[in-house]
Amino acid sequence: MSEIFEVVAQPRTDGGKGASRRLRRQGLVPGIVYGGHRDPQMVSVLHSELYRQLDYEAFYSSILNLKLDGETTQVVLKDLQRHPAKPFIIHVDFQRISAKDKLRMSVPLHFEHEATAVGVKKGGVVSHNLTELEISCLPKDLPEYIAVDMAAMEIGDVLQVSDLKLPAGVELTAAMDADTPVVSIHAAYGGSAEEEGAEGEGESGEAPAE
Repeated sequence: MSEIFEVVAQPRTDGGKGASRRLRRQGLVPGIVYGGHRDPQMVSVLHSELYRQLDYEAFYSSILNLKLDGETTQVVLKDLQRHPAKPFIIHVDFQRISAKDKLRMSVPLHFEHEATAVGVKKGGVVSHNLTELEISCLPKDLPEYIAVDMAAMEIGDVLQVSDLKLPAGVELTAAMDADTPVVSIHAAYGGSAEEEGAEGEGESGEAPAE
């Protein structure tokens, strides 16, 4: 189970763009809490505190303790809207969770042993096709990330979604195609110095005359 973070929120009653702009001028981020078989509730959170927590990768795929009106509710971060040009959070969505209901979440991929993979040591170049995976699981089984072991990958090898080892209780959603490539190692463009020399030589082992 992932680390548990704490988010302090305040209820709000005014909706609309004008109210949201006023909140932002006060250093607050408008948001909403929904799910858990309860009505949605509009909230606001302190921008500086939320922005600080977003520095932690685990915050995006962990269970959060949302403190609101003297109660603590467990939620997950479901959506985050950022300003297109400035380092500001415009809106945030939280989803309440239930121990009995499965979550649908996107969790990051951690590429382990990438620098020491067999193919990389031979001069191969790594290409990442996916950086996160959409999964379904109960809250108690929510992983902070999915590990991708690259140690044995050779040049030419490709790991697909179906090759990944998922933690117990975790399954892929229908949106994830099992044949989708996740990461590959290919030869460096132009080939190695040895390969270039071999291609430029004739049968006699000498470079052909012009």
